Amino acid sequence: MPKLLPEPYASDRRGFLHGAAAIAAAVVGGAGPVQATMTPRSAGSTSTPFGPVKQIDAGVLSIGYVEMGPAAGPAVLLFHGWPYDINAFAEVAPSLAERGFRVIVPHLRGYGTTVFRSDDTARNAQQAALAADGLALMDALGIAKAIVAGFDWGARTADIMAVLWPERCIALVSVSGYLIGSQAGNIKPLPPQAELQWWYQFYFATERGKAGYAANTKAFNKLIWELASPKWNFDAAIYDRSAASFVNPDHVAIVIHNYRWRLGLAQGEAHYDAIEAKLAAAPPVTIPSITMEGDANGAPHPDPSQYRAKFTGSYEHRLISGGIGHNLPQEAPAAFAKAVLDVAKLAR
Repeated sequence: MPKLLPEPYASDRRGFLHGAAAIAAAVVGGAGPVQATMTPRSAGSTSTPFGPVKQIDAGVLSIGYVEMGPAAGPAVLLFHGWPYDINAFAEVAPSLAERGFRVIVPHLRGYGTTVFRSDDTARNAQQAALAADGLALMDALGIAKAIVAGFDWGARTADIMAVLWPERCIALVSVSGYLIGSQAGNIKPLPPQAELQWWYQFYFATERGKAGYAANTKAFNKLIWELASPKWNFDAAIYDRSAASFVNPDHVAIVIHNYRWRLGLAQGEAHYDAIEAKLAAAPPVTIPSITMEGDANGAPHPDPSQYRAKFTGSYEHRLISGGIGHNLPQEAPAAFAKAVLDVAKLAR
């Protein structure tokens, strides 16, 4: 079994396309790990390479997504988290598409143009429901197998897809590693400093928190960005581009349900009970995987040593240096794209 291999990679946002070309050459040529050139921390370009967002009916949702690259290429699904959106992959997606991948970047339920197909459907955000959305999207798009990758809620979604449907998932890239949890596991209290990091979860548990988030969504989420990525000097244009995705009729309901469900304060849907029972046992990830962590992640996250044993297939862990925070794909796109390229090589 491969050993845990922390690998420092510096961020390179401005020189991403040049760096991606070097990455691709290294992968094709079988070279070792590539260290990106360090550049000053900046907000980066405010432009987006994404064209019009497509819509497709998938399960209980009409999912908004962007697609890049050749239709016949190996598929990669990129999942964002809270409070972010598809623009977290604005530089990752085109680089992978240029390398021949079919890249799919969906809005999660409650974000962007992803909406429920029926008013009667529960606005449920338990972890199993989001993973089921990913599988439903693959089915709707006719994708038999894909690399799954993400951060925050998106990493959890990718982790769950990997353990529940390994026959559909070629490989995994997960920021902050193994994030599968359970209501029972969340009952155990944490040390005070760790509890402090989850302040917003406790805020959302109250009706005051729900009302406050609804009234101040944009300002609230900007604060989360600043706390989770304290060294990321993003500007207003970068934030506003993603904040537009929070103007969704179900956004508040989905966010509040997600955090209340974790604490056992909100019910899930009964048809996910068997799945949640399986996830509560913390099953291992057996497919080839690369986990990543930024060296300045200000959001709650486990130490890599805590989840190493959960990855039983080919595995690497990478520490991304240069003041990289929670939104790793947007802050260090070259490193994230390289991880996808490298995990595809591990899966051969």
